[in-house]
Amino acid sequence: MTLRIIPQRFAPHAQGLLRIAAALLFMQHGAAKLFGVPHVAMFDNLKLFSLLGAAGILELVGGLLLLLGLFTRPVAFILSGQMAVAYFFFHAGQDLWPLQNKGELAALYCFVFLFFAAAGPGAFALDRE
Repeated sequence: MTLRIIPQRFAPHAQGLLRIAAALLFMQHGAAKLFGVPHVAMFDNLKLFSLLGAAGILELVGGLLLLLGLFTRPVAFILSGQMAVAYFFFHAGQDLWPLQNKGELAALYCFVFLFFAAAGPGAFALDRE
């Protein structure tokens, strides 16, 4: 017998809420890079045509598409790849452990987005599967 705190029929709703929450949080990274809101000093004087500028565009536009549930699978796959690159190119070289190399958020986003690439958007998406 399986103990279920939340009935299985609500799984698509939980999946949709996770997608929306992850997208809103992810979009903050793009907004900080591109518009300075919220302000992160590291992104001052960021050039749009730079690696961080391109990341900001992916974060803002990709996050918006995920938020709306449009093209969820391909967008999530691209964003998962972006986060894998962020982890391996910017964090992993500093230390083996994500907690010590400050890469745990990139790693978590990578796998959350990989989940949506495989499982789809869940409930509350404009693209219904």
